[in-house]
Amino acid sequence: MNNKKFTKRDIINFLNIKSGFPKSLCKKLINDIIELIINNINEDGLKLKNLGTFYKVFKKERVGRNPKTKIEYKISSRNSIIFVPSKNLK
Repeated sequence: MNNKKFTKRDIINFLNIKSGFPKSLCKKLINDIIELIINNINEDGLKLKNLGTFYKVFKKERVGRNPKTKIEYKISSRNSIIFVPSKNLK
């Protein structure tokens, strides 16, 4: 693996090659894992041993600016998910 962006499709293909499972099963497995992570994040975060912790954070409304045109626009407030890797991954 190199330093390119790693997409969900890359994970599915890698899992397909390594396990020999059909791509449809690999896709369902990855989607189910992502759904499980998203649905189980609470105020304390979701800790996965030897992997890291997922946290839900609230981002306030702010003003954004297009760097080319310098036009300002409002970026609405939203919930976001951040990942903090464990010491084993660093």
